[in-house]
Amino acid sequence: MDVVFVIYPGFQILDLTGPHEVFQQAGPYRMEIVATQAGPVRSGGGVVVEPTATVGAYGGPIDTLVVVGGRGKIEACGDESLVGWIREAAGRARRVASVCTGAFLLAAAGLLDGRRAVTHWSGCELLAELYPAVIVDPEPLFVRDGNVWTSAGVTAGMDLALALVEEDLGAEAARRIARTLVMFVQRPGGQAQFSAQLAVQRPVREPLRDLPAWIAAHPEADLTVPALARRAGMSERNFTRVFAAETGRTPGAYVEAARLEAARRLLETTGTTLDSIARSCGFGTVETLHRSFKRALDVTPGQYRRHFQAVRSH
Repeated sequence: MDVVFVIYPGFQILDLTGPHEVFQQAGPYRMEIVATQAGPVRSGGGVVVEPTATVGAYGGPIDTLVVVGGRGKIEACGDESLVGWIREAAGRARRVASVCTGAFLLAAAGLLDGRRAVTHWSGCELLAELYPAVIVDPEPLFVRDGNVWTSAGVTAGMDLALALVEEDLGAEAARRIARTLVMFVQRPGGQAQFSAQLAVQRPVREPLRDLPAWIAAHPEADLTVPALARRAGMSERNFTRVFAAETGRTPGAYVEAARLEAARRLLETTGTTLDSIARSCGFGTVETLHRSFKRALDVTPGQYRRHFQAVRSH
């Protein structure tokens, strides 16, 4: 199976090397790296990569076409020879994928029109603005829509590559590679890209400046809107409006995400019972904890813990 990676000046080196290593570990794949011109291509971080072929000269088979992201994405989108080749190559590939902001090039080639797609969280708004025919979902680690796969930022490309390997070779092969690379075993594509606090795109201003950190430190506390509004010295109505404007989430959604983060840390690092975790993280019952995990991460708390135990044991 031939996996063809597309790079360009200013590409993100980990977008290439991460998925490349996953496929390399799997075994039955043959990798090619193509660019518009022969000779070294400098990544955004300064690392130079020698492509194995140029887009004009490459006529070999393509099973999986992978377009990487990087700082040079906008300039690359303006290179019609590159975008045109991606469009043509996608037509003869079994499946097409992008890593991080490589989604911009798929969009420029018209391959994401009418499709659900994701990119690095910082580029989701721009992707939707430049390519309104794309259904941009900013939350997941990776998305599959038909034979087109897109992933979120950088390391999420390795999660996507694992999912592709699993589709080809089965779950056990994917687990073996994840253990070898000390990765989260089969991190779900629906898992959120970032934590509640990282999701805040800018520093929260007064009077809410210290509230996100306080919520994170006290997930077991009364975090209802009335209680949080009292803590902020605001009316409930004004608090709800200002909190959503400052954080990009409703208070309820933010609190649930913060409690999930606290529960995930305990599941990853301790042997604490699920009942104790549910109570100490503000969920109250194991059933509520279970529902929250399934809704947000598409795994149960027990499955989440077993994934991390498998990684630690190898």
